[in-house]
Formats: sequence, structure tokens, C-alpha cells
Amino acid sequence: MFTGLVQGLGTLQPIDSDQLQITCSPQVSGLIMPDLALGDSVAVDGVCLSVVDILPQGFIAVASPETRDRSTLGSSAQHVNLETSLKVGSKLGGHFVTGHVDGTGTLQSAVQTATSWEMTFHTASAQVARYVVSKGSIAVNGISLTVADCNPEGSCFTVAVIPLTYAETNLQYLIPGSLVNLEGDILGKYVEKFLRSGVTHQDLSWDSLEMPRSPENMTPTFLAEHGYL
Repeated sequence: MFTGLVQGLGTLQPIDSDQLQITCSPQVSGLIMPDLALGDSVAVDGVCLSVVDILPQGFIAVASPETRDRSTLGSSAQHVNLETSLKVGSKLGGHFVTGHVDGTGTLQSAVQTATSWEMTFHTASAQVARYVVSKGSIAVNGISLTVADCNPEGSCFTVAVIPLTYAETNLQYLIPGSLVNLEGDILGKYVEKFLRSGVTHQDLSWDSLEMPRSPENMTPTFLAEHGYL
């Protein structure tokens, strides 16, 4: 589990069919390497990978064929965002990020304003779009961001990125058409499952929970009555 608060940048280099070498600068190594151990999980551009070897200034991780197919990793050398796993008791400054990306998207535009970078992304993946909602959370290359606006389908959305985040992550290297990894909010996925499938456990029925059976019935009044507002 991660927070989407990137600790630094690394350089990724594929070394064979399933292994990736990530090299860090001395500054980033000082943040990531001291507590890193074999078998630990690290989010690399938002993808949860397991450490199989530790280097003086980096590590080697394994990426399965599915991971390569579903994400942007492994095609060529690239700058990647790095975050070590969340420790119990640590601050949760972003949102819960699992490191299991739903799919990819592309940058459409990046416009610098007086206070931020407004970046618009598009995704052709329905698995991603279904969880994109205005003012909701999304992980872009492992970065916890808030959706400022989106189309009704969720296939096109805009985020506002503060200058610090832009300068300290690989968002600064993106150009229109660049691929990014996208992960929807895990809480939204569970809510969707309950609404669509119902709760099958004998002690948890829809009648006992008084939960609506469809998203259309999930109204502000219902949420207020059940303590969510």
C-alpha cells in the first residue's frame, strides 16, 4: 500500500525479459535505500514491484508479463517516480494507492498557470474511466492527484498540479502523447462492487444494511441519513 506521495525520481533500465534496474541519485538514495530490504515493495511509476536485489544506488525489481502489458514499464529507459510502501503509523498525505494500475492514458495538454500546471489526460480504458469522478482521487504515474474536472464518461480529465509536485516528479518530462499509468481510487472500486453485486454473506444483506441497489439511489439525503455527510 502506498500514498501517492512520490519520494524521488529514478532511472529505469530493462535488463532482461522480466527484470528492471532502477538507479537513483545520491539524494534520492538517501531517502529510499536506508530501510530497503529484499522482498520489499516499491511503487515504480505507480506500479508495485518487489525488490530482488539491492545495488549501491538503486535496486532490481521483477515485472511480470501482465505488468508490462498493463503499464508503461519495461519498454525503454525512462525517468520513473519512486515511493516505498506505507508504514503503519505513517502520515497518509495522499490517498490509498495499491500499485495495481488499471490501465494507461495519454497526456493531451499541459498548461502553466500562475499557481499550477493544468494537465489534461485521456484514457481509452473503460476500467480506468469508470472510476474517474470530479473532485475524486486518481494516481497518475503513482502521484496522488485530485480530478479537477472530467467528461461524463471519465475518459478525459484534468488535474491541477502544484509547481513542487511538477518539478519533483516525472510529470515535468511529459509531452502531449506521452503514456502514463493510471489507478482509480480503491474505495470507489469497493463501493461499486457492493452496489452492483450486493453483499452475499448471510449476516450482511442489503435489507439489513438498508443500502441502495443502484448508484442512482445513492443520494445526498441517503448519505446524510447514514452518517456520510
